[in-house]
Amino acid sequence: MLHTLSASELGRMIAAGETTSVEVTRVFLDRIQQYNDTLNAFLHVDREGALEVAAAVDARLAAGEQLGPLAGVPIGVKDNFCTTDQPTTCGSRMLEGWVPPYDSTVVARLREAGLVIVGKTNMDEFAMGSSTETSAFGPTRNPWDTDRIPGGSGGGSAAAVAAHLVPIALGSDTGGSIRQPAAVTGTVGIKPTYGGVSRYGVVAMASSLDQPGPCARTAEDAALLHQVIGGYDPMDATSLHLDVDGLAEAARATSLEGLRVGIVEEFTGEGFEEGVQARFDEAVALLEELGATVTRVSCPAFHYSMAAYYLIQPAELSSNLARFDGMRYGLRSGDDGTRSAEEVMSASRGDGFGKEAKRRIIIGTYALSAGYADQYYGQAQKVRTLIARDFEAAFEQCDVLISPTTTTVAFRFGERSEDPVAMYMSDLCTTPSNLAGNASASFPIGLSEGLPVGLQVIAPVGEDVRLYRVGGAIEHALEARWGGALLEQAPELKQKGA
Repeated sequence: MLHTLSASELGRMIAAGETTSVEVTRVFLDRIQQYNDTLNAFLHVDREGALEVAAAVDARLAAGEQLGPLAGVPIGVKDNFCTTDQPTTCGSRMLEGWVPPYDSTVVARLREAGLVIVGKTNMDEFAMGSSTETSAFGPTRNPWDTDRIPGGSGGGSAAAVAAHLVPIALGSDTGGSIRQPAAVTGTVGIKPTYGGVSRYGVVAMASSLDQPGPCARTAEDAALLHQVIGGYDPMDATSLHLDVDGLAEAARATSLEGLRVGIVEEFTGEGFEEGVQARFDEAVALLEELGATVTRVSCPAFHYSMAAYYLIQPAELSSNLARFDGMRYGLRSGDDGTRSAEEVMSASRGDGFGKEAKRRIIIGTYALSAGYADQYYGQAQKVRTLIARDFEAAFEQCDVLISPTTTTVAFRFGERSEDPVAMYMSDLCTTPSNLAGNASASFPIGLSEGLPVGLQVIAPVGEDVRLYRVGGAIEHALEARWGGALLEQAPELKQKGA
């Protein structure tokens, strides 16, 4: 049952000659072929290319070459990372079939480390959404209950990991797009410190908020992937010189002795489902059992994080997506030789963008328009500063902050798709970290009515290692209590013999 093993276990077995990368890759490709029609987690699968890379890794190992701990391990990549050998569509008709002329820095680092990219995972269009329902190529389904959403925007990566279609995957997090899918699929999702992982070659949605990061089934797997993709990149003007060594070691922690943990008062209690709150309270008790000191802290500006986020993000998005006009990039519609350039642009953008993309482009353009930029965008940036100051004050009292990752478990398809505000509230707990740029993560802490619940852990800028220490210790304690990983608690596909 190779598909049930962690990425670290698979990497060790491949390096030791107990199995081969080709054999492992074939197992996961066969699972994708079997279950992707149900889940729609992958938009593109490169079976031939993946097996070629796997064979090359096996040859390098046979020749005595020393490779990294994830060499030969299959991985899925969210479809907003540029890849020279596979299409990058961002879940949009605007880029349907587009194959980039270069690799993103993160993808290049995966290749250098010997990971096997099996395909590109589904996502909300241009990462706009919290359910993967806005993908132009159909929604992804949650392996725990295929009538429910897998989170967004990176639902494809999270669902692929949860269903054992790949052991690890790449995501990007603008307002919770790694952490929120991780919470509702029972996986681990990490949003590194802004600038800690290069954005070069990641199709931009909101440049001051976007951050690539790992999706995995264990804290150690996420840490090993983080160590591969992290580090300074001169191609990214926002890249930081952050040390990523030691993340995997931290994920093996079993004690939290001496750690100061702060509960964010604004993100507990009223408005959270009873089961979500109950699992969170149990996680708090577990942290204390593991040696942590728990206190409550207030971050009053967090009340305004959603309003600030949904002005800043659409504003930056409207600027970034202006390039997709049918003239230079993307789909070209209505060019029959009789229309003006402006008419072709209008037709192309009308046909290429979906409903949610158009909504946010209009909001962002309005927020940046003459006479309103200071009133809306400028005020939102001031709130962003207040949120960062609240974090700074809280971290003077605590080493990490915690909250539920989401207010509810995975909701059913269609429940919020016609109510944008209700959909946006899915990101209530996750947006502050993107606005402030600090590190945060979601770790599975149990089930509510048979569906996963996540614990959000937030660390100061540059202190990503604290995330892994907390997540690893909780994971080890809960697995001992449960008798196995959360993903072994019978998701829907497993009940069908998967």
